[in-house]
Amino acid sequence: MATTKLKSDAIMDMMKQHLSTDAGKELTEKINLVYQINIAPKKLGFEEVTFIVDLKKGEVTKGKYEGGKVDATFSFKDDDFVKVATGKMNPQIAFIRGAMKIKGSLSAAQKFTPDIFPKPSKL
Repeated sequence: MATTKLKSDAIMDMMKQHLSTDAGKELTEKINLVYQINIAPKKLGFEEVTFIVDLKKGEVTKGKYEGGKVDATFSFKDDDFVKVATGKMNPQIAFIRGAMKIKGSLSAAQKFTPDIFPKPSKL
């Protein structure tokens, strides 16, 4: 398995820090869901890196979810994830264009908006 450096890694690191702030804690209380995000360097389904964004505990981890079943799973190419996370691409548009795949609860998926990501001050 290739250890490709993804642009998304930086966003996930910022997300970890964001969830430890007061704004992050509010987010956790408001959403209270667990998302799995699969990010592929170039093509969906190949060499994907899995991140768990746990908005119940306020954690971001790399790898499979150990706490049961996730509420929704998203698959992106690295560049498309960066666009959605930074607000440059609307998640609904990404889904319609096939830039984002969703599995699981659609009501949970609808709460996955760019608002859950920290504002892109360093991107």
